[in-house]
Amino acid sequence: MNSVLMVCLGNICRSPLAEGILRDKAEKLNLTVTIDSAGTANYHIGEHPDSRTVANALKHGIDVSALKARQFQVEDFDKFDVIFAMDSSNYADVISLARNKNDKQKVELILNRVYPNSNMAVPDPYFGGDQGFENVFILLEQACDVIANAIHIKQLSV
Repeated sequence: MNSVLMVCLGNICRSPLAEGILRDKAEKLNLTVTIDSAGTANYHIGEHPDSRTVANALKHGIDVSALKARQFQVEDFDKFDVIFAMDSSNYADVISLARNKNDKQKVELILNRVYPNSNMAVPDPYFGGDQGFENVFILLEQACDVIANAIHIKQLSV
């Protein structure tokens, strides 16, 4: 796993936060990995993350303010080893663009890394309050711990 893509709906709340958390963990573990994020919809292309996402991340020492939203593209299947979707709707949207079995095998729900085969969603905090953003941070931090450790173990064994 040398390249990871995080995907949510608009790429302004969950996926940029997941990108920021995993980048932070990768830096601390001195990992060589490409990390990016995208949205399945085109609502926010070119926009920075939601201000509540930025504030919540900063509260935990992670700066995602410079990230800019982009839309998932079919070419992302070629650029990334693993594509983590935040919920079943995003998963279905990404899978619908898959060109073959190999593309489909790259896509998984991120929380399945913490809760195998549960198919749990990272809830969209956009219409909620501050606690919703904090809950999303906690879930994504747990998942990114597992992902970073898996990358670390793989890189140690090479």
